[in-house]
Amino acid sequence: MSNSQPKVLIVDDNDLMRTLLRGMLRGEEYHVVGEARNGLQAVEAVQRLNPDIVCLDVMMPEMDGLEALQAIKQARPETIVVMITGNPSVENVQESIQGGAAGFIVKPFNTAKVLDTLRKVSQGGSSS
Repeated sequence: MSNSQPKVLIVDDNDLMRTLLRGMLRGEEYHVVGEARNGLQAVEAVQRLNPDIVCLDVMMPEMDGLEALQAIKQARPETIVVMITGNPSVENVQESIQGGAAGFIVKPFNTAKVLDTLRKVSQGGSSS
Protein backbone atom coordinates (compact mmCIF):
# COMPACT_ATOMS: atom_id res chain seq x y z
CA MET A 1 0.00 0.00 0.00
CA SER A 2 1.33 3.44 -0.84
CA ASN A 3 1.53 6.08 1.82
CA SER A 4 -0.28 8.61 -0.34
CA GLN A 5 -3.47 8.19 1.67
CA PRO A 6 -4.99 11.55 2.52
CA LYS A 7 -4.69 12.22 6.24
CA VAL A 8 -8.04 13.05 7.81
CA LEU A 9 -8.89 14.82 11.07
CA ILE A 10 -12.44 14.26 12.38
CA VAL A 11 -13.97 17.03 14.46
CA ASP A 12 -17.34 16.60 16.15
CA ASP A 13 -18.48 17.08 19.74
CA ASN A 14 -20.56 13.90 19.47
CA ASP A 15 -18.50 10.77 20.18
CA LEU A 16 -20.87 8.57 18.20
CA MET A 17 -20.61 10.76 15.10
CA ARG A 18 -16.82 10.63 15.23
CA THR A 19 -16.92 6.87 15.63
CA LEU A 20 -19.29 6.49 12.68
CA LEU A 21 -17.16 8.66 10.42
CA ARG A 22 -13.97 6.94 11.49
CA GLY A 23 -15.57 3.58 10.68
CA MET A 24 -16.60 4.73 7.21
CA LEU A 25 -13.14 6.07 6.40
CA ARG A 26 -11.17 3.24 7.93
CA GLY A 27 -12.33 0.82 5.25
CA GLU A 28 -11.47 3.26 2.50
CA GLU A 29 -8.34 4.95 1.20
CA TYR A 30 -8.06 7.48 4.01
CA HIS A 31 -5.84 7.60 7.07
CA VAL A 32 -7.60 9.06 10.12
CA VAL A 33 -4.79 10.79 12.00
CA GLY A 34 -6.83 12.22 14.85
CA GLU A 35 -10.08 13.43 16.33
CA ALA A 36 -11.15 16.56 18.14
CA ARG A 37 -14.34 17.46 19.96
CA ASN A 38 -14.41 21.23 19.59
CA GLY A 39 -13.05 24.00 17.42
CA LEU A 40 -10.17 24.88 19.71
CA GLN A 41 -8.94 21.29 19.73
CA ALA A 42 -9.42 21.18 15.97
CA VAL A 43 -7.20 24.18 15.30
CA GLU A 44 -4.52 22.80 17.62
CA ALA A 45 -4.74 19.34 16.02
CA VAL A 46 -4.42 20.77 12.51
CA GLN A 47 -1.16 22.47 13.44
CA ARG A 48 0.15 19.36 15.16
CA LEU A 49 -0.99 16.66 12.72
CA ASN A 50 -1.00 18.49 9.37
CA PRO A 51 -4.06 16.66 8.02
CA ASP A 52 -4.91 16.91 4.33
CA ILE A 53 -8.64 16.91 5.03
CA VAL A 54 -10.59 18.07 8.08
CA CYS A 55 -14.18 16.89 8.58
CA LEU A 56 -15.50 19.71 10.73
CA ASP A 57 -18.83 19.83 12.53
CA VAL A 58 -20.58 23.21 12.31
CA MET A 59 -22.28 23.16 15.72
CA MET A 60 -19.80 22.69 18.57
CA PRO A 61 -19.09 24.20 22.00
CA GLU A 62 -16.18 26.54 22.78
CA MET A 63 -15.47 27.42 19.16
CA ASP A 64 -17.95 26.51 16.47
CA GLY A 65 -17.11 25.04 13.10
CA LEU A 66 -17.29 28.32 11.21
CA GLU A 67 -14.83 29.99 13.56
CA ALA A 68 -12.57 26.95 13.47
CA LEU A 69 -12.76 26.94 9.67
CA GLN A 70 -11.43 30.49 9.55
CA ALA A 71 -8.65 29.73 12.02
CA ILE A 72 -7.63 26.57 10.16
CA LYS A 73 -7.62 28.35 6.80
CA GLN A 74 -5.47 31.16 8.23
CA ALA A 75 -3.00 28.72 9.77
CA ARG A 76 -2.84 26.26 6.86
CA PRO A 77 -4.65 27.55 3.76
CA GLU A 78 -3.94 24.35 1.84
CA THR A 79 -6.02 22.26 4.27
CA ILE A 80 -9.20 20.88 2.71
CA VAL A 81 -12.11 21.43 5.09
CA VAL A 82 -15.40 19.59 4.72
CA MET A 83 -18.19 20.83 6.99
CA ILE A 84 -20.46 18.39 8.83
CA THR A 85 -23.96 19.65 9.49
CA GLY A 86 -27.27 18.30 10.68
CA ASN A 87 -28.93 21.45 9.42
CA PRO A 88 -27.71 22.48 5.97
CA SER A 89 -29.34 25.90 6.07
CA VAL A 90 -28.55 28.32 3.31
CA GLU A 91 -26.75 30.65 5.75
CA ASN A 92 -24.53 27.86 7.07
CA VAL A 93 -23.68 26.71 3.59
CA GLN A 94 -22.92 30.18 2.22
CA GLU A 95 -20.89 31.18 5.25
CA SER A 96 -18.86 27.98 5.09
CA ILE A 97 -18.14 28.30 1.39
CA GLN A 98 -17.13 31.93 1.80
CA GLY A 99 -14.90 30.77 4.65
CA GLY A 100 -13.16 28.30 2.37
CA ALA A 101 -14.96 25.01 2.96
CA ALA A 102 -14.58 22.57 0.09
CA GLY A 103 -17.77 20.61 0.67
CA PHE A 104 -20.45 19.34 3.01
CA ILE A 105 -21.38 16.14 4.77
CA VAL A 106 -24.96 16.13 6.02
CA LYS A 107 -26.10 14.14 9.05
CA PRO A 108 -27.35 11.49 9.30
CA PHE A 109 -24.31 10.15 7.49
CA ASN A 110 -24.74 8.25 4.27
CA THR A 111 -21.54 6.32 3.62
CA ALA A 112 -21.69 6.62 -0.16
CA LYS A 113 -22.29 10.37 0.01
CA VAL A 114 -19.52 10.91 2.57
CA LEU A 115 -17.01 9.02 0.46
CA ASP A 116 -18.17 10.69 -2.73
CA THR A 117 -17.75 14.14 -1.17
CA LEU A 118 -14.29 13.34 0.16
CA ARG A 119 -13.23 11.84 -3.16
CA LYS A 120 -14.33 14.98 -5.00
CA VAL A 121 -12.64 17.43 -2.66
CA SER A 122 -9.42 15.44 -2.46
CA GLN A 123 -9.23 15.51 -6.26
CA GLY A 124 -9.38 19.29 -6.08
CA GLY A 125 -12.89 19.77 -7.38
CA SER A 126 -15.71 21.37 -5.45
CA SER A 127 -18.53 19.13 -4.30
CA SER A 128 -21.45 21.23 -5.42
